[in-house]
Amino acid sequence: MSNDEAMLEGGCDCGEVRYRVIGPPLFVHCCHCRWCQRETGTAFALNALFETERLSLLKGMTEAIVTPSLSGKGQTIMRCPSCRLALWSHYAGGGPWVAFLRVGTLDQPDRLSPDIHIYTTTKQPWVVIPDGVPAVDEFYPADQYWPPASLERRRILREKLARS
Repeated sequence: MSNDEAMLEGGCDCGEVRYRVIGPPLFVHCCHCRWCQRETGTAFALNALFETERLSLLKGMTEAIVTPSLSGKGQTIMRCPSCRLALWSHYAGGGPWVAFLRVGTLDQPDRLSPDIHIYTTTKQPWVVIPDGVPAVDEFYPADQYWPPASLERRRILREKLARS
């Protein structure tokens, strides 16, 4: 995402909830795990990770729904209370401080493409991962894949969390 793309907006199907996110994502996951396949009803979930403080509601309110997750620690899915569309999630590892934004809810979802494909051991066989995009069997260490600017943002976020 270049500087002219530093602000993205999106929302739900019915239009009750609208949001804005500022700046580039920390990283974009294309997750092929069976949990994501089941939750989305398709082959994968495409999530852009943002510090929650970069995400603001422009219209409406979301409803937090706690669901199970592969880790066993659960996730909180933020949904539109009317059309029930999942807009973003908070997982146990990042808590409420990191939003896993559903890229498909953006007005222009084509502006964010996957930085990595994860849990590829359960990838649907007809999904083709493009050459040059990292793909891992399960999860990965961020310091091996994230760009330096994202690692610095993560360090700052962790310092804030330690002080809270």
